[in-house]
Amino acid sequence: MSDSQEPFAIIFDLDGVIVDSSAFHEGSWNIWAKEYEVTLPEGFFKKTFGMRNVNIIPTYLFPHATQEESWRMSNRKEEIFRELCAGKIVLLPGVHALVLAAHKRGVPMAVASSTERKNIDLILQATGINQYFQAILASEDVQRGKPEPDVFLAAAERLSYSPSKCVVIEDAIVGIEAAKKAGMACLGVATTHPAAYLGQADRVVTRLTEITIDDLSQLIYNVETLKA
Repeated sequence: MSDSQEPFAIIFDLDGVIVDSSAFHEGSWNIWAKEYEVTLPEGFFKKTFGMRNVNIIPTYLFPHATQEESWRMSNRKEEIFRELCAGKIVLLPGVHALVLAAHKRGVPMAVASSTERKNIDLILQATGINQYFQAILASEDVQRGKPEPDVFLAAAERLSYSPSKCVVIEDAIVGIEAAKKAGMACLGVATTHPAAYLGQADRVVTRLTEITIDDLSQLIYNVETLKA
């Protein structure tokens, strides 16, 4: 077995990687803002995509909100999201084939997202791929959200793999930053941001149909070689 074929794990972000839920998230923020009688700042959605709501709310919208208030407002935003996307979520191109290929190869997989667990469970069950993931990490599972590496490090620990043997698949700039802070290889997917904005990733594709399991394995090997 060559170095590029050593055992490794895949950690998927959710929104923008497994499903394109951005329109539902943006719509839910707009409805939420009307309920709370607040104006969303210009460029708000793009700036905050990939961050946890409990960080977004006090930073951009309610600077004096307590943590309890932020969680309550966050929960309401995600309730609206689930109402909007119910029965309408579909997998992005290439996701199903990649997940099945990893499963057949025996490559362990996790989902590590800044969204709530209820959202993750809803989406994975609705798309029929929930059984393929050995670990699921949500916003509730870590103290610090992306761009801090906590959620990816927690996923690696759940999978019993060292960070250097994990590859993260991300679409958000803060998510890519978090993956690199975690010491992991990272594949950027240009679904939410143009490829030019994802330069911190080790490789960038426009969709997952462009990537194979062997490509992901090679990505880890390339990153390890550069570090050596």
